[in-house]
Amino acid sequence: MAAVELLGKTIELDADGHLANMEDWSEDLAKELAKQEGIEELTEKHWMVINFLRKEYQETGSVPSIRKLTKQSGVNTKELYQLFPKGPAKKAAKIAGLPKPKGCV
Repeated sequence: MAAVELLGKTIELDADGHLANMEDWSEDLAKELAKQEGIEELTEKHWMVINFLRKEYQETGSVPSIRKLTKQSGVNTKELYQLFPKGPAKKAAKIAGLPKPKGCV
């Protein structure tokens, strides 16, 4: 596990670079994680995806696949790739404070 300094706090990350402790997550931390991923501003659509991921994880205990994400979040595949370029499911999960989705490289 690695640790990083974000927003004046030491945050533990897992081997994939995602939060090790989901309790560390906050909207401010999400904004900071997004900047590290090259997303300068989280729009309403970003938050729609992030909140969908967090709700699904809370209800099922797993991060939804990209297929489920595009079918049920209200954001289509093309839009998802525009919002979270180069690996949208993994990047969105990271910003949402969740583990890497199964099946993501």
